[in-house]
Amino acid sequence: MRSHIFWGMVIFILIASNAFFGLRYLAAAKELESAQIVASSQRYNERAINFMKMFIKRVIKSDKEVDFETRLQLENAVRQLNDPQILLVWQNFVNSQNEIDAQKNVKDLLEVLVEKVYIK
Repeated sequence: MRSHIFWGMVIFILIASNAFFGLRYLAAAKELESAQIVASSQRYNERAINFMKMFIKRVIKSDKEVDFETRLQLENAVRQLNDPQILLVWQNFVNSQNEIDAQKNVKDLLEVLVEKVYIK
């Protein structure tokens, strides 16, 4: 009789510990998922801000025509963002027909970039 009580207690303790560790695992998995989302948004923000800095420094503040190498770096930076909306606005800027269109498209590009940066 005592051995039945002993084994019943052992089984109960094992089931309780499994339930406890299972709940801890689920909580840790959820926390990990949240951390991955935050890390992903931070990487995106870093790329977007680096692109904005490069764009402002090499295009907006430039006194001369933008060279091919700079255009290529900017194009690659935009593509690394992997955002179709930003890419579309960028292409509108690149395909501007005159200075007035280019100025409007620069404003649109910067506006979209600023809106896309996640602040949390």
